[in-house]
Amino acid sequence: MKPRVEIHYCSLCRWLLRSAWLAQEILSTFNDEIAEVALVPGEKGQFQIIVADHLLWCRVRDHGFPEAKEIKQRLRDRIAPERNLGHNDR
Repeated sequence: MKPRVEIHYCSLCRWLLRSAWLAQEILSTFNDEIAEVALVPGEKGQFQIIVADHLLWCRVRDHGFPEAKEIKQRLRDRIAPERNLGHNDR
């Protein structure tokens, strides 16, 4: 079964566009390895990426917002460790 990716974002902080951009990056890279990417309005100041109940990124814990490259590497390591990400692995 393919995992579900959730991006929890603060709608009060207007982080929907950032979330949608990351969702697009994830879908374009992992379209065969994931079931879906869900955008989930969250609590004030929240920005978290969760894959199959595993916290992949947390704005507070990881000190800010992720670059697409970092998320792709972390997601690959979690769901498809044998996969080569090309220029994102350099």
